[in-house]
Amino acid sequence: VVGPAAFSGGSSPAPLMSQIHSPLQLSSAMKYAIIVDGGRQYKVEAGQRLDIDLRSDINAGDMLEFSTVLAIGGDEGLQLGTPSIAGAKVTAKVLGTEKGDKIYIQKFRRRKNYQRRTGHRQNYTRIEIAEIAS
Repeated sequence: VVGPAAFSGGSSPAPLMSQIHSPLQLSSAMKYAIIVDGGRQYKVEAGQRLDIDLRSDINAGDMLEFSTVLAIGGDEGLQLGTPSIAGAKVTAKVLGTEKGDKIYIQKFRRRKNYQRRTGHRQNYTRIEIAEIAS
């Protein structure tokens, strides 16, 4: 016997590729959109939580609308914009502000007795995608 069944130790056949579920196959049934915010592109789905750049003018509980939608995909196929889809929008609920992980910056000059260490924590606005409308 040649193949994966020869090394499994039993007579059970190896699983078929159609029985193995990959994350890409499971998530392709959901509707998704590619939006632009702050010069960055995000692939979002309904119910997804996302950290974007800090917006100090909005509060927790407010609704945020993204009108620059580059693409919408799902069961009905892919809809591409040139450069954006007219009339499409993604609405999100603001959950609050968060701080990112601490990043340390170290400067060092050898033989000069020069050592500096500073830290930085970026502020983000956490949102939850409520609806994708095309």
